[in-house]
Amino acid sequence: MWFTNLLTSGGVGTTVLMLSVAIFAGLLLGRIKVKGISLGITWVLFVGIALGAAGVTLQSDMLHVVRELGLIFFVTAVGLQVGPGFFRSFRQGGLSLNLVALVNVLLGVAVTYVIAKLAHQDMRDMAGVYTGAVTNTPGLMAAQEAAGTGGDAMANGYAVTYPLAVVGMIVSCLLLRLVGRSSDSNAPAETSEFKPDKSATPVSQRHKVNLIPLFIIIAIGIVLGSVPVPVGLSAPVKLGLAGGPLVVALIGSWLGVKKGWFTTDFTDSHGVWMLREVGIALFLAGVGLGAGGKFVDTVQEHYMWVFYGIIITMLPPLVTGLYCRLVMKVNIHTLMGVIGGMHTDPPTLAFANTVAPEGCKLPNIGYATVYPLTMFLRILTAQLLVLMA
Repeated sequence: MWFTNLLTSGGVGTTVLMLSVAIFAGLLLGRIKVKGISLGITWVLFVGIALGAAGVTLQSDMLHVVRELGLIFFVTAVGLQVGPGFFRSFRQGGLSLNLVALVNVLLGVAVTYVIAKLAHQDMRDMAGVYTGAVTNTPGLMAAQEAAGTGGDAMANGYAVTYPLAVVGMIVSCLLLRLVGRSSDSNAPAETSEFKPDKSATPVSQRHKVNLIPLFIIIAIGIVLGSVPVPVGLSAPVKLGLAGGPLVVALIGSWLGVKKGWFTTDFTDSHGVWMLREVGIALFLAGVGLGAGGKFVDTVQEHYMWVFYGIIITMLPPLVTGLYCRLVMKVNIHTLMGVIGGMHTDPPTLAFANTVAPEGCKLPNIGYATVYPLTMFLRILTAQLLVLMA
């Protein structure tokens, strides 16, 4: 009886229990490999959806806090890890990658617009499909605010396309691995360039994490992400709870190492790595458990949205990814991170890190290089689609 009450109470204990079940079951499934390939931690998302579909109901506000906190932890850790080498990598090709990201966003908007016109879909509904297909929650919120009404339909479009968008981007990455293999020949050199040297650090100091700068970065990042930027639309654009901490972590870790405030033993410590993994696990579990309850019903009612979402998810990164591989000769590990950043999608980055060589930071660098601009563009274009209705 007490266990049944625990499962149905919907309180803090139930929430923590279900999050734990989703995470450990997803991590166990993530160890399964087919032909050497595994979805890794992304399984946490699907276990969460399965639990929600099976009837597990949790408080939405509580899940929202868990999801956002996990995402903040994740992007902050990514920013800390790649910050010391970020601006050097940006000078070495970051501008061109951001131009590719711009084209990728514009392609996504164009595909969404064409589908809406050809299939006679309401543009506000398609704005929800678009934000789910590019896994951008701040874009959904901005679109809902711009629309004023019709928010529920947008949320349904987002929920039904988000899970398969994660799969679609991973499939896109796998397809792009099959082309341009010669561009990966320099991976070992690029990997070692960003691998920290801990040989001079005493063992007793390697596992210590200074939490003060970590939470200073998060606090400043949240404030920065909340600053509205007027762009002439019905609502201002913001970096959001993810974009703000990422930008501050990038600048803070780069400046901190440069000024000697701390070393790469802090920015790439085991504690920061753990923060990244715990953050993405909480985020995926929160998204899955939140979307699972209505997932089956929404798919049955709006099954074509799933198809539209797959097109919006996969077509732009395949087009721009082929250009990166065949023309720009971008390393596949960097490109996987860029694809994740172009869709502001942490699961794609997590997958890229599982298939990259040990110690390789190229996926993180690619992700962080294009993420800030892409976040701004996704929020802007989601509102533009609503205004086109």
